[in-house]
Amino acid sequence: MTAWLTDEATHRTGIREHGTELFALLRDHTSQQAAQVTAEGAAWLAEASGHARSLLGRWRARPDAPVVLPCGNTFDVVSVPALFGRRMLERLWGEGPGSGPVATHRGRMLLFAAPGTAHRLPSLLAWEEWGTGPAPEDDTHRSVPSVLCHGRGDAVTVPPLAGESTAGPRWLVAPDTRAPWLPGPDALLWACVRAARTTGRRLEP
Repeated sequence: MTAWLTDEATHRTGIREHGTELFALLRDHTSQQAAQVTAEGAAWLAEASGHARSLLGRWRARPDAPVVLPCGNTFDVVSVPALFGRRMLERLWGEGPGSGPVATHRGRMLLFAAPGTAHRLPSLLAWEEWGTGPAPEDDTHRSVPSVLCHGRGDAVTVPPLAGESTAGPRWLVAPDTRAPWLPGPDALLWACVRAARTTGRRLEP
């Protein structure tokens, strides 16, 4: 399982040597770099592309460049506003099963989830928060911001393997194995509801 970075701006991940130029480039060069992908994590991401060899070749040349990867086969992605995502992570790691890889991009947090999550989570959220029954007394449903689910047919921008990004996407929890654990729709529904109940005011998308 990957480890959540309690401080979003600082962490380094050990790199296991695989004897290739790419994995050599994945070494840390300074103690100030943000979370980085391990060699095993890079292999997992490359498999998601459907053209692993080609993508690894691109990364050998530009390990500091973000790429766009398809969702639906290797992973789905759930996108929430950054502050709400932080609260979800607090619940997942403090009281729940933990999380898979997590990135930030354009003010939103991207939680990598098990394939199929994008199909099931919206209906679970609608049932839990916006069902036909009476609204709960704590008005929880009004505190849940926009939850965007990316699955089959969608694609997301994935942060660079190496290097620190200040304006573009960056990793908070970088993939570090060839088979990272990914939360499913039930775990993310639980985290969303728990996070919403701790929100004292309406969160904007």
